[in-house]
Amino acid sequence: MTNHKNLIYKHFNLSDEDLKLSLKIEEQLNPIFEKLDKIKEINQYKVLKAMQESRLSDIHFNSQTGYGYNDIGREKVEEIYSRIFGTEDALVRPNIVNGTHALTICLQGLLMPGDEMIAITGKPYDTLDKVIGISKHDLSLSNYGVKYTQVDLLENGDFNLGEIEKKIQDSPSLKMIYIQRSKGYSRRRSITINDIKEICCFIRTLNKDAIIMIDNCYGEFIDELEPTDVGADIMAGSLIKNPGGGLAITGGYVVGKQALIDIVSQRLTSPGIGKECGLTFGTSRLTLQGLFMAPSVVNSALKGAIFCSKLFDDSGYDVFPKYSDERSDIIQAVGLNSESQIISFCEAIQQAAPVDSFVSPEPWAMPGYENEVIMAAGAFVQGSSIELSADAPIKEPYTVYFQGGITYEHSKLGALMAYSKIKNKEC
Repeated sequence: MTNHKNLIYKHFNLSDEDLKLSLKIEEQLNPIFEKLDKIKEINQYKVLKAMQESRLSDIHFNSQTGYGYNDIGREKVEEIYSRIFGTEDALVRPNIVNGTHALTICLQGLLMPGDEMIAITGKPYDTLDKVIGISKHDLSLSNYGVKYTQVDLLENGDFNLGEIEKKIQDSPSLKMIYIQRSKGYSRRRSITINDIKEICCFIRTLNKDAIIMIDNCYGEFIDELEPTDVGADIMAGSLIKNPGGGLAITGGYVVGKQALIDIVSQRLTSPGIGKECGLTFGTSRLTLQGLFMAPSVVNSALKGAIFCSKLFDDSGYDVFPKYSDERSDIIQAVGLNSESQIISFCEAIQQAAPVDSFVSPEPWAMPGYENEVIMAAGAFVQGSSIELSADAPIKEPYTVYFQGGITYEHSKLGALMAYSKIKNKEC
């Protein structure tokens, strides 16, 4: 234990008191962690089964050139994704540059002039503001005649069923119901699989044809089921979040009904080409290896988020969600008291990183955001939020968003270092 303390704690300027606190919290969290391990096991076997049923072979790791016609690796990746998520088809490509891009090609492909989109989890993530037209942009959907309507969640985080029913009934041009699973930059609770199942059933009693679309970023492998298992028509996310397992170097995915995937693929490439072209640049092996590791990696990140929640909650900080709450994403929000505390938190996460630990993060005007944002992420894959990271918009209420950790131990260390740095500055 002495060697352990010297290496793991004293090297990172953590005290014996921090060690004792860590051990105490872990002992209290063991029952929750055991439940998470059962979910991890189910998801691990689900991924393995999909790869075996798809007859994955090492020949699928070879790469093509040029247009990418008949890329068997690309086709196999998409077959495996469709099996895992229980859908008719999938679009999984390295030229989908991030989660926002995956969502954008869905919105731009499926919504035509005169259509209406209703977001029933409040305003979507900030990076979609210009895509939709919430913020002005020449290429926004609103400029093309797509109508946007928003229904906020109730104060307790539940769907506002009465308002949703009214909006659906009052919309003759309704094309899409949009649901963001994760909390994004907010203090609301994330939307659980059971929530999604119930709201999909509710929507279908009112409108059988509207497309139900899910932003599934940060939500993959959190539960035994995915939104497409319980009624969602189409769903999108990023490969450098949960499903990439920390190994995928880039990319995004869209899964859902075949007719919808076909339209979205033609928005990604061009009408008439769709899924037939698209070089994968030799990424198939890492994409699939990361997918195989993803249930274990997500489990580690989830445990780290719960540890962080318990650590800060016990010291009187507002945390969202609480450590004992049901979870639907890997994000842990921590309410802090000032801009300086946000910066200290992010500095500590950066100092805990394996890459660029010597760098000091600073707030900056990041494209796609209204306020300055500070981001800490010393990752092997740039921008990978399944690796340990923290970020926050510099605005009130001061809230930092902690997520990721390829290993639980790393995620736990980051939380402890952030806690210790804020605590020591207060003394």
